[in-house]
Amino acid sequence: MYIPHYYKNENIAEVKKFIQENSFGILVNQVDGKPWATHIPLALDHDEDGKAILVSHISKVNPQWKEFEKQPEVLCIFNGPHSYISSSWYNEEEVPTWDYIAVHVYGKLSILSEEEVMQSLHKLVNKYEKESENPVSLHDMSSKTLKQVKGVVGFKIEIRDIQAAFKLSQTRQQDHAAIIKNLNAKDVTAQEIARHIEKQSNLK
Repeated sequence: MYIPHYYKNENIAEVKKFIQENSFGILVNQVDGKPWATHIPLALDHDEDGKAILVSHISKVNPQWKEFEKQPEVLCIFNGPHSYISSSWYNEEEVPTWDYIAVHVYGKLSILSEEEVMQSLHKLVNKYEKESENPVSLHDMSSKTLKQVKGVVGFKIEIRDIQAAFKLSQTRQQDHAAIIKNLNAKDVTAQEIARHIEKQSNLK
């Protein structure tokens, strides 16, 4: 991913936190020589050696998995908040732009056993059910229901490289107050970008 140096985020702890909070990503590889992408939750975890990995699963009906062993190198894309930035908010004339957060993770994929898939599913469900009023647990489900795991292919991705673009009006420091004010008057996504710009400004 091309990232101008002033938008590149190399704070690995912050980037990993972003992945955890925006874990519904896009898995990209090639199928029959053409780009193929699947939108799925990609959970950030660690293997037995403490190395960062992504864990997920897809349906066996999805032909993407049939290329995993032949082409184990994959790309995972994580998108965060984004918003149009009007240059009418600037003190000086300039073209409008777009602020956003996006992370690309490159890695080597390997297929999980059925037991490992089930372990990953327990982790995934427990993570997202903990805030529920009536949380669901796979432990409470019948063996008949859980047989659905046979219809998926689980995998883990050994992370080889992480590229993070946090484009947050870094080149318009003098206009941050106006940008934040106007973003906060827009929708929730724009307000989230405003929060990130404000946080970045406070770190300066």
